[in-house]
Amino acid sequence: MGKLVIVGTVAFDAIETPFGKTDKILGGAATYIGLSAANFNVDTAAVSVVGGDFPQEYLDLLKDRDINIEGVEIVKDGKTFFWSGKYHNDMNSRDTLATELNVLADFNPIVPDNYKDSDVVMLGNLHPIVQIGVLVQMTKKPKLVVLDTMNFWMDTALDQLHEVIKRVDVITINDEEARQLTGEYSLVVAARKIHEMGPKYVVIKKGEHGALLFHNDNVFYAPALPLEEVFDPTGAGDTFAGGFAGYLASTGDVSFENMKNAVIYGSTLASFCVEKFGTERMLTLTEDEVNKRLQQFKNLTQFEIEL
Repeated sequence: MGKLVIVGTVAFDAIETPFGKTDKILGGAATYIGLSAANFNVDTAAVSVVGGDFPQEYLDLLKDRDINIEGVEIVKDGKTFFWSGKYHNDMNSRDTLATELNVLADFNPIVPDNYKDSDVVMLGNLHPIVQIGVLVQMTKKPKLVVLDTMNFWMDTALDQLHEVIKRVDVITINDEEARQLTGEYSLVVAARKIHEMGPKYVVIKKGEHGALLFHNDNVFYAPALPLEEVFDPTGAGDTFAGGFAGYLASTGDVSFENMKNAVIYGSTLASFCVEKFGTERMLTLTEDEVNKRLQQFKNLTQFEIEL
């Protein structure tokens, strides 16, 4: 069994889409990544921080899915990170209504001792200094370090972000962020520039238009599964990352060929995430459903042509 350590937010979200709205519900990058990775035979730990207002039932929910939560610090007199957003009718764009850092403002990640030798490290979207703080605690070089980040850190902590990017094997960002990070419109050129910053593999997520995987001169494209209805896109990118990292940790194979499979698994799990609000769909997901959807992906992309 491979070992996976995840650092990211465990949080409250309040979401509004054209289909409805929620009060505070379970959210956060580490939550989505962990629930997605839980679909694989992986020894997984989450490293995060919550306040005294965070319900025990949410922590139990993570434990029930065999996610080790020793590294989730509870600040009894603090409040949990909170994000609120409203999606536009196209479901691709959204407005952030509130971001309350709360206990996240002073977060100092502590990796549990028995996960400091993890095979795969998944750095969820957080301040780059926090991400570096996890890497320096590892007692052996991980087989793979995966980084997720966003344009906010490009705007506010670019130098520190470059320091993290130097240290990782894979970066997953969306197309807009890839263009901002490199100043290049062409995603092929952008990926090449990001390679030069350090990562051997670059995954560029394109939302409803799938994902691209770059490694040197090799490119792989995975479409997004056409869905009848997208209910809530929150957490889809993190769910993709969790499927990607979880699959690689479970197989122990970090070759480009196997990363293609990881991208398909990530895309498959993300396609479930968007079907209901928040983490709701990921909590009812069965292995049979995942396998059926993997077959749909295969049918979508398979063809025979004589050359």
